[in-house]
Amino acid sequence: MNLIVAVDEKCGIGKNGGLLTHLSNDLKYFKEKTQGKVVVMGRKTLESLPGGKPLPNRTNIVLSESLAEAEGYTVCKNREELDAELKKYDTNDVFIIGGAKVYNDMIPECTDFYLTFMYADFGADKFITDIPKIPGVKKVWESEMITENGVNYRFTHFRR
Repeated sequence: MNLIVAVDEKCGIGKNGGLLTHLSNDLKYFKEKTQGKVVVMGRKTLESLPGGKPLPNRTNIVLSESLAEAEGYTVCKNREELDAELKKYDTNDVFIIGGAKVYNDMIPECTDFYLTFMYADFGADKFITDIPKIPGVKKVWESEMITENGVNYRFTHFRR
């Protein structure tokens, strides 16, 4: 299973219910990695998507105790339902896309981590585990440094 996220220097991932910043190259990278795949998210991430609509050309799964149903999404009420649903798919095709609770709950299940590491502190109010510091996790690739909108960042791939 895969996890994909943009993090700042303090492992921050969100602020005030949204992304920390808008980086068009990061959004393109996210699209390239997840297109045609299965994406798993929490309710708040679903609500943050444009118009609350499912991401196109992906199988969208929402993990939420409170959401009854959502058009274009498969809703799982708990981890047991999610685990059963995910058995229908190749784990290499599953991407965890947020938010913080879903990331932190699913990190133990993931083998591949696609991090956009931003060399800045955005004053985040949502954080995830420092993935590179997890025992057994190793960096397998990183891009050159990219600068966009005054933010230095690079794409990285870690594997356990």
